[in-house]
Amino acid sequence: MSRDYDAEAKDHPEHRYAYDFDYLMHEYMLRTFAPFHVSGNALELGCFEGNFTRLLTQRFHSLEVVEASADCIAVASAKTKGAVKFHHSTFETFEPARRYDNIFLIHTLEHLDHPVEVLSRIRGWLSEGGRLFVAAPNARAGSRQIAVNMGLIDHHAAVTAAEAAHGHRVTYSIDTLRADLRAAKLRPVTEGGVFFKGLANFQIDAALKAGIISREYLDGCFELGRVYPDLCSSVYAICERSTRG
Repeated sequence: MSRDYDAEAKDHPEHRYAYDFDYLMHEYMLRTFAPFHVSGNALELGCFEGNFTRLLTQRFHSLEVVEASADCIAVASAKTKGAVKFHHSTFETFEPARRYDNIFLIHTLEHLDHPVEVLSRIRGWLSEGGRLFVAAPNARAGSRQIAVNMGLIDHHAAVTAAEAAHGHRVTYSIDTLRADLRAAKLRPVTEGGVFFKGLANFQIDAALKAGIISREYLDGCFELGRVYPDLCSSVYAICERSTRG
């Protein structure tokens, strides 16, 4: 079945594609990833409206993006002011002209119809010693487990109606993420969680706006996430090409 990537990226009256908290999470993700960056170029796979892309331009002089939504490319291109080369393509059909030292797949893997097949393709795009940075929403996030106990979600790994409307196909936990990466012959250098999360995204947005919580509180949740990765907002893995198989 064909997909309308422009439609999947649009907000709905009852739920948004991305909340302010999602953009704050980008900063925490980059803080987590920075010690593992490799010197050289970078490729971002899926950019939405370019917030994470803009942050990457501050760290890499050579950055390319592959994005299936023309609408998203238009917005992201305006934000990055010509600093990025965009490829309007799906990951399944993209054919790179070179290899990449750093590849970022941030909250995108869960949108793929055939994640292991795409991960296997991405493996071939890595340079010798290059690294793939993958992050996905965590099925076992504290906020999600609370929602299950409230009866709002059937089970931790369920894809909700709101998530499906935005193109989600699966909800990962660290073990299922690890399994797909290994199936694609990618070797994790490190893995974990980013940001201990007890509230839903819209609740965090509202609490910040009301002054109930502060950025210092968020920083504390980030540090606590290092201790309790299983309860974090996102799970991540930093991978290299496996030498086996």
